[in-house]
Amino acid sequence: MKAIRRFSVRPVLPEPLRPLSELARNLRWSWHPETRELFQAVDPEGWRAAAGDPMRLLGSVPAARLAALAEDRRFLRRLAAAADDLQDYLTGRRWYQEQPEGLPAAIAYFSPEFGITAALPQYSGGLGILAGDHLKSASDLGVPLIGVGLLYRHGYFRQSLSREGWQQEHYPLLDPNELPLTMLREPDGSASRISLALPGGRSLRAYIWQARVGRVPLLLLDSDVEENGPGEREVTDRLYGGGGEHRLLQEMLLGIGGVRAVRTYCRLTGHPAPEVFHTNEGHAGFLGLERIRELVAAGLDFDAALECARAGAVFTTHTPVPAGIDRFDRELVARHFGPAGELPGIDVERVLELGLETYPGGEPNLFNMAVMGLRLAQRANGVSTLHGQVSRQMFAGLWPGFDPEEVPIDSVTNGVHAPTWVAPEVLRLGARRVGAGRAEDALATGGPQRWDALAEIPDADIWDLRRTLREQLVEEVRERLRASWRERGAGTAELGWIDGVLDPDVLTIGFARRVPSYKRLTLMLRDRDRLMELLLHPERPVQIVVAGKAHPADDSGKRLVQELVRFADDPRVRRRLVFLPDYGMAMAQRLYPGCDVWLNNPLRPLEACGTSGMKAALNGCLNLSVLDGWWDEWYEPDFGWAIPTADGAAMDDNRRDDLEAAALYDLLERRVAPRFYDRAQGGLPGRWIEMVRRTLTTLGPKVLAGRMVREYVERLYAPAAEAQRALTPAAASELAAWKARVRAGWPGVAVDHVEAAADTELNGTATLGSTVSLRVSVTLGPLDPADVEVQAVAGRVDPTDRLSRTAVFPLKPAGGPALDGRRLYEGPLTLDRTGPFGYTVRILPAHPLLSTSAEMGLVALPSEATGEAAGVLLR
Repeated sequence: MKAIRRFSVRPVLPEPLRPLSELARNLRWSWHPETRELFQAVDPEGWRAAAGDPMRLLGSVPAARLAALAEDRRFLRRLAAAADDLQDYLTGRRWYQEQPEGLPAAIAYFSPEFGITAALPQYSGGLGILAGDHLKSASDLGVPLIGVGLLYRHGYFRQSLSREGWQQEHYPLLDPNELPLTMLREPDGSASRISLALPGGRSLRAYIWQARVGRVPLLLLDSDVEENGPGEREVTDRLYGGGGEHRLLQEMLLGIGGVRAVRTYCRLTGHPAPEVFHTNEGHAGFLGLERIRELVAAGLDFDAALECARAGAVFTTHTPVPAGIDRFDRELVARHFGPAGELPGIDVERVLELGLETYPGGEPNLFNMAVMGLRLAQRANGVSTLHGQVSRQMFAGLWPGFDPEEVPIDSVTNGVHAPTWVAPEVLRLGARRVGAGRAEDALATGGPQRWDALAEIPDADIWDLRRTLREQLVEEVRERLRASWRERGAGTAELGWIDGVLDPDVLTIGFARRVPSYKRLTLMLRDRDRLMELLLHPERPVQIVVAGKAHPADDSGKRLVQELVRFADDPRVRRRLVFLPDYGMAMAQRLYPGCDVWLNNPLRPLEACGTSGMKAALNGCLNLSVLDGWWDEWYEPDFGWAIPTADGAAMDDNRRDDLEAAALYDLLERRVAPRFYDRAQGGLPGRWIEMVRRTLTTLGPKVLAGRMVREYVERLYAPAAEAQRALTPAAASELAAWKARVRAGWPGVAVDHVEAAADTELNGTATLGSTVSLRVSVTLGPLDPADVEVQAVAGRVDPTDRLSRTAVFPLKPAGGPALDGRRLYEGPLTLDRTGPFGYTVRILPAHPLLSTSAEMGLVALPSEATGEAAGVLLR
């Protein structure tokens, strides 16, 4: 029989143990070892059975054990110390509070998923883990962030394998009352709710649940509300489930409902209202529309409200391919924002024009969430230097007339939250060198550019640590592999071989991530005979641990998983290569530290960042990767290896994969394995240990989420708050009117004539440092000189006269307008580099409240006839 209703029955903690409830409900325990050790001491067997989840633990501890602990003075002292430590953490001054005045009073951070801990399964992969690390590092730094997401009643999915190795999905029902969550309530005790209007007079209502991530509140919206219709109750059923209207409703709830949830939270708690709104990927882009609605309701017109909303908005894109962006049919969006839908009082055509792909190469009838995110944010960034370049090229159509390098999309390279991902054994080793307090502070908030103190750790200590971590991974793999085979239908008598899977003294390679095709899960299988030789080498064997989930709707990804699993099932190699199903945070926290090498072989440049390799590096694991994402930025031969890529537009896909797989095998056979097994006297691989040491000292400080969040604060949040404050209602109205006037008058703006006079005769050559005087005649039409900036842009020229590595030289007006209305601009151009050199001239809009000169996407350039007499100075 099935229950028709379920609810949680919690024990009543004795009064002396009441602080345990507060410790369990604040997710700081997930990255604070002392708190986890305290919960383990409550009931060691129960802690293991609860998979390290304090809420589950407290729900299962026998009353007799609780009564005994309430009389245990030693335990109560530990409990009091942990409670006091949490209170100090929550209320003390941290990095943010020590910064100069002017930083935002609060920042709202929106993401479709958050990977905080396995005990709150609301994540699928890298985007969610990154968002969770962002919140945890903001807490450590004291940044006043408010996280906003959705509460998925079935989470993402749990993965298992069939006997044939096919991925199977399971969707466990998650009860919010059994999770570390608290429902937000009104002063009268009733549940707080937000509501969205839907076509046909329907409503989408949602509860607001709060998770406490250290100092940061995380608000999660839940549509499982009795007053909702059946379809509306299922809106927050699964992460990335459904499609079409279902996904649109999720994103409307996240963006529009999320802003309303933030307003409700601030009203009830007194938390400062956010000055900055950060959209982590396009899924939450509708938040900008809700902010516009609020401003229109306060008296601004749409254009002024748009300027005001943009000023305080930050948009982060995580995808390097258009296929990774949510796009909706124009008519579907129009129906939900029409007269009978959301955002009453705002013309639906104004909503549509923010997201439609109305640019060269776009599909004008598709509403693109990333395009809307960019149009609704004055500041945008990619998540690595290379990804910033890719993003500028991918979205260049939104800024016509500008070269991709000038598209206003910056980059902040991702980082990882070290206290979450560093193994306790690694932390203890560092603490012995610098002290526990300094070690924790360096990991949480970031320290110097290098961790040179770690360079003094003896080789033997590093090698002993690496073997201990490898040994722990071997035990974990065997346990998980045995459970997986039982799920696949194997009996105990068939599984004796698992006791010999992996060897704690063999070079161990890890590969774990989502399984879209571009990450190339099966590249290692291109030459199976050669891979088998590497795995079974008599003197320098290699062993590989693989994990990963394919999206439930991605059959091609599932086929890749099955192909890998079937190879791993081969009795000849199954002790050296394993596939572990149900990859998640709990598995990852053992996998990263236990591997010697972290493998990453995506198609370049399709890996936006790839933070798994960062987590491995923080544990002394060396990276072996294609130069993509963060590895392209920070790779050095001293601490890892780069897999060569087979570039070229004409390269056949199969040929490319064959070449790159062969390069991978060569590296493993000739460089990686020999270095691992090259033992000096004493049995220590000195050169390998030195690479581990360089990884820790040089890469360690760079890959921290603390560094990342500080960059967001200094480079994006602080300027956004300043811009938001500058855009008073009057200033926003003035800026909107100015933009409308400039757009209307821009067709009359032109570069008419360019003259160049050198201080010496050029004759095709010139001396470095010599000067060219430019005189430029321009037509401004109805605009004034104060509305524009006239610039010379100079740099190297290629054989087609295309400029690169440019520098900008502002030109100044020389007198008033001529009789024909034209104006003259002059200025010097310094020849500051050798080699082929050229320049062009352009006119751009100029206003003190523009974030960049490219913001409006308007530029006037010389015609070919205007520029042919001057422009290429030296070939």
